[in-house]
Amino acid sequence: MTDPARILVIDDDESVRKVLSAALEDEGYEVETAETGKKAIEMSQKKFYNMALIDIRLPDMEGTKLLSDLKDTTPKMVKIIVTGYPSMQNAIEAVKRGANDYVVKPFKMEIALETIKKHLKAQEEERKYSEEKVKEFIETRVSEADAEEHGHRKGKS
Repeated sequence: MTDPARILVIDDDESVRKVLSAALEDEGYEVETAETGKKAIEMSQKKFYNMALIDIRLPDMEGTKLLSDLKDTTPKMVKIIVTGYPSMQNAIEAVKRGANDYVVKPFKMEIALETIKKHLKAQEEERKYSEEKVKEFIETRVSEADAEEHGHRKGKS
């Protein structure tokens, strides 16, 4: 059994943080929250999060700016913008800055959870694929080294 995914919820609205945290914890995720972009950056530098749910409007910075900053601290983190101000401009800016998805508030919890699960599943599959490739590489190198070693021994006898 793998560890539960860690999700960082970044929103200045306490009720949004509480509702999302409760729903995500009910799904078995480990959830932490931040009310500002600065706090989210500090938290992501100390701990790995699989995903960040980022409000587009934070008291200290735009969520799109935070996307770029989080990409620098945790490049493999899935980042989903959450906004009550949907616009094509926001969506384009979010994607340009590295958002994996975009959820509009007030959101239907089942749709938000479906989006979250989809991205976490893709992240896990990518991790497993990477581990398999590393394992294959190591096994290939070990067998090549063994073959070289046996080849040298035969030549010296």
